[in-house]
Amino acid sequence: MTVATTLSDTQRTDWRGLAWAYLFFWYFSGLTHVLLQLSGTTGSYGLRQATIASLLWLIPLLLFPQRTRQIAAGIGVVLWAFSLASLGYYCVYGQEFSQSVIFIMFESNPAEASEYFAQYFVWWMVPALLIYSSVAWLLWRQVRPVHLSRRAVWITVTLIAFSLFAFPQLKNLRRGMLSGAMAAEMIQKRMEPAVPWQMVVGYIEYQKQLSGMQALLEQNKKLPPIENLVDSNNHQATSFVLVIGESTNRQHMSLYGYARKTTPKLDALREQLTVFNQVIGPRPYTIEVLQQVLTFADQENPDLYLSTPSLMNIMKQAGYKTFWITNQQTMTKRNTMLTNFSQQMDEQIYLNHSRDQNSRAYDENVLEPFQQVLADPAEKKFIVVHLLGTHMKYEYRYPPEFAQFNDRSDLAEWPTEDQVAVINNYDNSVLYNDHVVARLIDLFAAAKPNGLLVYFSDHGEDVFDSPGHKILGRNEGRPTEPMYAVPFLIWQSESWKKAHPRDLSAFVDRPYQTSHFIHTWADLIGLRFTGFEPSKSLVNVAFQEHPLLVGDPASPKTLVDLRTLLPKQQ
Repeated sequence: MTVATTLSDTQRTDWRGLAWAYLFFWYFSGLTHVLLQLSGTTGSYGLRQATIASLLWLIPLLLFPQRTRQIAAGIGVVLWAFSLASLGYYCVYGQEFSQSVIFIMFESNPAEASEYFAQYFVWWMVPALLIYSSVAWLLWRQVRPVHLSRRAVWITVTLIAFSLFAFPQLKNLRRGMLSGAMAAEMIQKRMEPAVPWQMVVGYIEYQKQLSGMQALLEQNKKLPPIENLVDSNNHQATSFVLVIGESTNRQHMSLYGYARKTTPKLDALREQLTVFNQVIGPRPYTIEVLQQVLTFADQENPDLYLSTPSLMNIMKQAGYKTFWITNQQTMTKRNTMLTNFSQQMDEQIYLNHSRDQNSRAYDENVLEPFQQVLADPAEKKFIVVHLLGTHMKYEYRYPPEFAQFNDRSDLAEWPTEDQVAVINNYDNSVLYNDHVVARLIDLFAAAKPNGLLVYFSDHGEDVFDSPGHKILGRNEGRPTEPMYAVPFLIWQSESWKKAHPRDLSAFVDRPYQTSHFIHTWADLIGLRFTGFEPSKSLVNVAFQEHPLLVGDPASPKTLVDLRTLLPKQQ
């Protein structure tokens, strides 16, 4: 009887013990993601992947049950140490730890790091971390050996390994797109939300993107300076601001006639602004747009950004102290080019270190650094402010107090209930963007500068606007006007207008593409150089209409003039 009972007990699966072991490992990754979820900082992807990735640590416990507590303790200490960094970062900054944080850590000197920490550190963080560590210890006390038959162990281990490493590859495998590098990258992406992979994968990605960025910077440094550069303001104190928005379709702005009052503050400033009505972006993607906007590249010459000086180079060559303030992600695979552009400036201020772009990082973050830069004693300043604007997911782009549009008011009859919810979120993000852009103008005006501010969005967004009302987002292969229709406005200080009396109102209806912006900027602020083309300046009397080409310039035959697609609207 005793022997039979013992065998029965041995063969019985200790599910509760397995659950305690899993909870112990999950705790180090999951708690921070739960806090991120509760605070509405980011979506659920990180929590889901951290929950799955935590299964990995059950494998050694199942294979070596006789050493369960020692193995759990060893793994736990490592996970605890790494989790302190991610949890501590959340407590201080309210964001998720990412490779961008690693970039900022290495870019900042110890004095800057201590200043940032001192600014956000509060007393309760110490007892919070002590409580966190105590709960981890209590969870470890509940870990005990979980005995399974060898067959059950190997089945369980295989299932865990399959869910972590093989299952994510099936989709691409079915498409015949899976390579070794792609498989490794996909596994890294799925494991990254969990500790210690946040830091391990983050560091690997940081090194990879840093290498690419440094190669671009070295290439940029080898470029010869622009020839015959002349600045008509050479002996004057001047300040110029370029505000680059994100994903904002002017058709959703009351400044451009939208039925909803989505831009009340810019509407109030209308008399002080020059508002251009027919400006489009060249492409529906941020990086590809800015490769043209900030350089001499365009749709017909897309690679000139690599072989000619950039706008940042020219402004530095003209004697301006240059600043880049960004609320975009810093060091990601897609944003390496943005970071390269920012590193061409004298000073950079990076504000958004989130791993996932679908997370809350409000653009008001740029206001305080902008004020500080305006107070810089340099006589000649060039400031770029790069906003996150109205980028998807729209509900993450505005704080709750800007959730003004919540029903069908002032909308057409065609939107479905699901579409109304999306449109409302987008319009609320436009409303908040209006607040930020208007505040930037107010701060700039309060500094009493001799200069001007230009604002435009990189590209638009189709929020069920085009005929058929089924498209959400952007698709270069199937272009629609809302994907490219962007706001473009200029604010000039009184001192600048007195010294440079120009009536820009005659130019506001010119069809124009921002791929030629470098010529408009030079014209506006009084720069001349070899390569300046008056015909490509929106504000020059010698302006000539050029085709508004959209499409992928890597396939020149696919380029089309946007106006030919929309004959009734042009």
